[in-house]
Amino acid sequence: MAAAHAFFSFSSVDSLLHSASWVAGNGGRSGRNCSFFRPSPVICPGPEPASHELLDDFHFQESLRNVQALLQQPPKSRGGMLTTVDHLKRLCIDHYFQDEIDTIMGSCVDLIHSDDLLDATLSSRMMREAGYYFSADDVLRKFMNNNGDFNLGLSNDIRGLLSLQDMSHLNMGESSLYKANEFSSKHLRFAIKYLEPNLARYVSQSLDHPYHVSLMQYKARHHLSYLQNLPTRNMAIENLALAEFQIKKLQHQREGQEVKRWWIDLGLAQEIPAARDQVLKWYMWAMTALEGFSFSRYRVETTKIISMVYIVDDIFDLVATQEELSLFNEAIKTWDLAAIDSLPSYMISCYKALYTVTNDISDMVKKEHGLNPINHLKKAWATLFDGFMIEGKWLSTNQAPTSKDYLRNGIITSGVPLVFLHIFFMLGHDLTEDNRDYIFRIISCPAKIMRLCDDMGSAKDESQEGLDGSYKELYQRENSQGDVEEHMLEIIAGEWEDLNRECFSGTNSALSHAFVGTSLNFARMVRVMYGYDDEHRLPILEDYTRMLLF
Repeated sequence: MAAAHAFFSFSSVDSLLHSASWVAGNGGRSGRNCSFFRPSPVICPGPEPASHELLDDFHFQESLRNVQALLQQPPKSRGGMLTTVDHLKRLCIDHYFQDEIDTIMGSCVDLIHSDDLLDATLSSRMMREAGYYFSADDVLRKFMNNNGDFNLGLSNDIRGLLSLQDMSHLNMGESSLYKANEFSSKHLRFAIKYLEPNLARYVSQSLDHPYHVSLMQYKARHHLSYLQNLPTRNMAIENLALAEFQIKKLQHQREGQEVKRWWIDLGLAQEIPAARDQVLKWYMWAMTALEGFSFSRYRVETTKIISMVYIVDDIFDLVATQEELSLFNEAIKTWDLAAIDSLPSYMISCYKALYTVTNDISDMVKKEHGLNPINHLKKAWATLFDGFMIEGKWLSTNQAPTSKDYLRNGIITSGVPLVFLHIFFMLGHDLTEDNRDYIFRIISCPAKIMRLCDDMGSAKDESQEGLDGSYKELYQRENSQGDVEEHMLEIIAGEWEDLNRECFSGTNSALSHAFVGTSLNFARMVRVMYGYDDEHRLPILEDYTRMLLF
C-alpha cells in the first residue's frame, strides 16, 4: 500500500520541525512521504508563566472586563455590534462571551432581510454558523437583477463583497451562493490593486484562504494583524487576543512534550525502524481538530490513536509478510493479549500499545461519562485492519478495483472514522441505532475530502512507495477523456456542501458543538496538509507550525 494511503501524509516542514528540540524524533526511514529527525532531549518549559497564571493575570482580566462591557452597552448600530462579534469569533476569543453573543445574535436575526449587502450577508453567515435555518436564495434575491445575476452596482462595495465571499463558502447547494462566490471573487480580485495596502492584503488573504474552509487559529493571527493596522483600534480586544495566543501556545507545547515522552517510552520507533517517527505532525491534527482548553487530555489521547494508525499502516505497507498480516488481523478481532503469542516481536509490541491506548480511552470515557465504548472501538479497529487487508489483496493479486470501490475502502483506511469514533466517545456521546447513520455522514465527509486531496497531492509529494494506485489513477483509467482533477475538485466541493448541510441544517442537535467543530476543523486542516507549492513544500503548514508551537 502506498504511503499516501496512511491516515495522513506529509511533505517537508522538516527544517522548521528539526529546529525544535522537543519535537525531534529518532532517525527514521527513508523515502515515503516525509523526512525524519535525530533524537534529542525533551526540553521542559522555561520560566514562562503557566497558562492558568496567564488567565489570572490582571491585564488579562481587565481586557475581559472591557470587552464584556463593550458587548453589554447599548449598540450604536446592530450591524456594528455584529461586526464586533465577528471580530471576536475570527480571533477565537468569542468563547469568553457566549451569553453576551447569544443575546446580540438573537437581536440581529432580522438583519438578514437588510437592504445593505454587508449587514445582510454578515448576519446570514453568522446566523447559519449559529444554527439558524434560512434560505440563502431568499436572502440574496434582492441583490440580483431580473436575470438572476448580481447587480453590478455592488462591485464597489468592498466590505460587502468580502462578506458575500465569506457567506458563499457555507453553501448547502444553493444556486445563489455559487453565483455569489463567482461574482465576489471576480470583483475583489480586480479591486485589489486600487485598495490601500492593509485592506488589499486582507482581501488577498481572504480570497486565498477563505474564512470558513481555513483554520480558525491560523486565520486569527492574520485578522489581528489587519485590525492592528486600522486607524481606529480596540486595544482591549487586541490584548485579549494576544494573551489567548500565548495561553494556547504554552498549552500546545506542554501537550507536545507529553506525547513525545509517551512516544519515546513506547520504543516502537526503535523496534520498527521502517515506520514513521513524526509524533509532532501527528499531534498537530489533534491540536487543530479538538479546540478548547478543556480538551487537553483528549488531544493527547487522540494523538496516541493517530500514532497507532500510522504504525499499523506502515507494518502493512513496508514490514510484514502476508502470513504475518493475516495473523495480525485475526489477533485484532479477538482483542485478547493471549492471542499474540504467534506474532513477531515487533507486532506484539504494536498490538500491546494499541490495545493499551484504546482500553485506557475506554476506561476514561467510562469514568467521565458513564459509557463503555470498548466494543465499538474494538470493531472499529477490526474494520480498519480489514480495509488494509483488502488493499493488500488488490496489490498481491494485481487486481485494480473500480474507483468507487477504491474510494469506499479508502475512507476506512484513511483511519479517519476510527479516530473520530474515539473522539466521539471522549466527548460523551453514545452510539445508537438512531444516530448511527448521521454520525457516519458527518465523519465520511472530511474523510473523503482528505482521501481525494491526498490522492491529488501524491504526485507532488516526495518519493512514495507502494503500487496500489489512487482514485486519480483509477478514475483516469475508467474515463480516459475526462479531466480527472476537475472531477475530483467537484467531488470535494460537493463533500463540503454535504458537511455544511450536516453541520448547519439543524439536524445535529443531538451532537455537541465540539464534535461538529472537530469535523469541520479536520476538513479545514486537509487544505493545510496538502497545500503543496511549486517547490513541493507545504508553506501554510510551515507557517502554521511556527505560529502555534514555536
